[in-house]
Amino acid sequence: MEFTLDFEEYSLITECETDMAKKIAVVTDSNSGITQKQAGELGIYVLPMPFMIDNETFFEDITLTQEAFYEKLAAGADVITSQPSPDSVMKLWDELLEEYDEIVHIPMSSGLSGSCQSALMLAADYDGRVQVVNNQRISVTQRQSALDALRLVEQGMDAAQIKQFLEDDKFNSSIYIMLDTLYYLKKGGRITPAAAALGTILRLKPVLTIQGDKLDAFAKARTVSQGKTMMINAIRNDMEKRFGGVNKDAIWLQIAYTYDLEAARQLRDEVAAQFPGFDIHMDPLSLSIACHIGPGSLAVACCKKIS
Repeated sequence: MEFTLDFEEYSLITECETDMAKKIAVVTDSNSGITQKQAGELGIYVLPMPFMIDNETFFEDITLTQEAFYEKLAAGADVITSQPSPDSVMKLWDELLEEYDEIVHIPMSSGLSGSCQSALMLAADYDGRVQVVNNQRISVTQRQSALDALRLVEQGMDAAQIKQFLEDDKFNSSIYIMLDTLYYLKKGGRITPAAAALGTILRLKPVLTIQGDKLDAFAKARTVSQGKTMMINAIRNDMEKRFGGVNKDAIWLQIAYTYDLEAARQLRDEVAAQFPGFDIHMDPLSLSIACHIGPGSLAVACCKKIS
């Protein structure tokens, strides 16, 4: 049998082969909880978030460790979060584009920082080679987006397709955070002094949630135990009503915390008892969140697994 190809068919095949051969870099920021060491092991690039602490600039996981941050916070230091400078973002992109064809850049939620909008504006000058994902994730859910992006690269998607996939998938995650204190919300002007004082007197443990682009109040617990139960029940409800059921093969389950590792381990054990068979990933919450909610916070999150 004789086999022939016309020019159009040949062009289409070679174009597909070129797309499949594209080298794509995955970039996120330190709000994902991915450390510089982990980034090297995973093949992900992580922009460190900058902080101004008593008028001195620090970079998360570069010149500012978790331990040093909480020491400064406890000492009453003036902590101001910032976004990566345009120069630092473009420098990383330019260096990567010498080796890679395209970049998928996954910043923290656009509802919690201006870094996403800044990255989108900068990417406009890169002729489509840099695709900025605005999927409104943070911490362990942002980390999972970066891991999902790696998998989509392996499946042969280009950067624009990965951006579209992750943005279409953005509501397939939930995170609930219980605060140990209202002091840092008051200090940051996010609640009134009167509300903070009343909450302290009543020993309330606020439970917050991130759904989409907002950090919102979800419930008020009287005790840590009650707050943990609220978060676990909320995650179970989301699994059942939004994510197709409680299924370890279809859902990632995660724990996050600020400062108190032992409390986080205890929460992980309690979550494991409620969701047997699930692999549970645990990470510290990013310092950009920690400076607003303080030490002792606990979070439960989940993400729907991509196919």
